[in-house]
Amino acid sequence: MFNVKTYNNINKVGLQELGDNFQVDAKDSENPDAFIIRSQNLHNVDFPANLKAIARAGAGTNNIPIDKATEKGIVVFNTPGANANAVKEAVLTSLLLASRDYLSANAWANTLRGEDVPKQIEAGKFQFAGSEIYGKTLGVIGLGAIGARVANDARRLGMNVLGYDPYVSIDTAWSISSHVKRIKDLKELFANSDFVTIHVPLTVDTKHTFNNETFSQMKKGVTIINFARVELVDNEALFKAIEDGIIKRYITDFGTEELLNKDKVTVFPHIGGSTAEAELNCAIMASRTIRNFMETGEIKNSVNFPNIQQLLDAPYRITLINKNIPNIVAKISTAVSELGINIDNIINRSKGDYAYTLLDLDESDRVKIENLYKAFKDDKDIISVRLIENKNLG
Repeated sequence: MFNVKTYNNINKVGLQELGDNFQVDAKDSENPDAFIIRSQNLHNVDFPANLKAIARAGAGTNNIPIDKATEKGIVVFNTPGANANAVKEAVLTSLLLASRDYLSANAWANTLRGEDVPKQIEAGKFQFAGSEIYGKTLGVIGLGAIGARVANDARRLGMNVLGYDPYVSIDTAWSISSHVKRIKDLKELFANSDFVTIHVPLTVDTKHTFNNETFSQMKKGVTIINFARVELVDNEALFKAIEDGIIKRYITDFGTEELLNKDKVTVFPHIGGSTAEAELNCAIMASRTIRNFMETGEIKNSVNFPNIQQLLDAPYRITLINKNIPNIVAKISTAVSELGINIDNIINRSKGDYAYTLLDLDESDRVKIENLYKAFKDDKDIISVRLIENKNLG
């Protein structure tokens, strides 16, 4: 039985995907095997000694100390694409709100009083005349699960779409409309876009993607939409660009005190992915990921370890998180052979300073297996060891 601790009210229907081998939020379990979280900040949390995995029910993982987890051999997962449709719809809504200024129109209408409200509305509605998005150009930075959907649907709404993503995956590339023009230089995207939306993770390279230099490259009167991360925009540079007339409107899903109550800035309270459907999808995907990892050792959608899948067709599997050093696979193989155990299959993949190994063993002697497990546990180059018994074999 595996124990899972949840944070942030994870959808209970989605958690059913964990299956019967998992106990969720058990009162007597202070040392869970896995966390499933949404926005919970784990940077100041002491990880339990037994913790093996963290699943983020969402795409971003900035609330998780990735380096700390990796050093302790804790695999961190996210759920890319699970809330993509919800965020896509929020971005498309923002395009319309920016063009027609419905929010200001509604606020003004609610100030009217008297029996002649209809006349007041007709007399004052001219101040909210907007423009259509049809025929306008949208620049999409980041063509992942969300960005690709935004680009495709914007095309269907009659927009010209420019897409920038030097790291787009093959699978995503196939899903993007051929009418979306791929741009290799952000300067070209900035110079030609009436709207720019960004969908990239926060990294050292992407922080302050929008800054004084990039704002100066933009078409005057552009609208910026940010449903990715607040740190992608340099706020001081943003305010100057608004004052200079470069930015017509900035719409973001990430509020900070300095952004609130600013002219031409619209702040939403991080609700881009907050739909019942998205929360269910994220919970299902996170639960399935944790179940698969705990029961088979396979990794999919990890942000700190390589994806690795291998059919378990042997009596036992040992999973190893090890330092990515020369000859480690040979060292593992030698330890197996010294105990007279036959390797059925082995796969090792690295990511940065660490690697992950699936070691399937054609051996039914439990004592031998446990001796091998202990040898790996005592090895200073191996961070984490798990033993999985294949209970599906007759």
